[in-house]
Amino acid sequence: MFSDRIRERVGGIGIALLVIVLASIGWRRRETARRVAELRQTATTGRERVVTEDDLEGLPTPVRTYFDTVLQEGHPYIDSVRLEQTGRLRPGGATAAWKPFAATQYVTVEPPGFIWDTSVRLAPLVSVRVRDQFHDWQGTASVSLFGVIPLERGDSSPELEEAALMRYLAEAVWYPTALLPTAGVEWESIDERTAKATIENGAVSASLTFSFTEDDVVARVHADRYRRVDDGYESTPWSGYWRNYETRNGIRVPTEGEVVWHLPGGDMHAWQGRITSLQYNEL
Repeated sequence: MFSDRIRERVGGIGIALLVIVLASIGWRRRETARRVAELRQTATTGRERVVTEDDLEGLPTPVRTYFDTVLQEGHPYIDSVRLEQTGRLRPGGATAAWKPFAATQYVTVEPPGFIWDTSVRLAPLVSVRVRDQFHDWQGTASVSLFGVIPLERGDSSPELEEAALMRYLAEAVWYPTALLPTAGVEWESIDERTAKATIENGAVSASLTFSFTEDDVVARVHADRYRRVDDGYESTPWSGYWRNYETRNGIRVPTEGEVVWHLPGGDMHAWQGRITSLQYNEL
């Protein structure tokens, strides 16, 4: 009798958990669709502009050579992106364990914006949903258990907005027409293998140093970037590393990457991922 009662309770708990998980999936999908619709509504899409040699006039030599390598003349400008990633990340500090994640990201170029919708598995049957968003030049971040129960939230602030715009600029190697001067990016020569890119809109601006390989692709981006520390933000040296370039949709893009914070006590490798799907102008 006792064992039967235990089995009944365990079964009831299992059913309740299943109902919660299924309900959270449905709610999360609706919420993501709503946010993507808002992102798309304020974006300029459907442009018929294509890449020309005139777009590269006056650029620093390594930048021009990079565009010659990854873009083909006549390729349509990228207005929107939908991509999928898998990999692992550290949800805490340098001593935190790696956790697997799967993410879908939506990006608009004019104006710059993105939604990064991520599921991080903390333990069997336990996951958190991380959503980073940059929309209308404002950044937000949220973490929720099963995508429903709020755990942490970062509201719009100058530090978060700059960090989000910097991330957009770093990840533009996945949609490189967004790095052209016609997309609002200003390039400044540093030396034969590095150049500085800046994008701004009023009070929000971001600059990154791009380092190019002998094969004329981006190997690294780096800058001081705001990092969340306790209840505030701290400017910290930060790098993104790109590798394993492949041709996707007629454009050479890195399919693997890594994010590293350079802390006083040593490097903290925070994110490692790869692109599993990449679609342009279908948002």
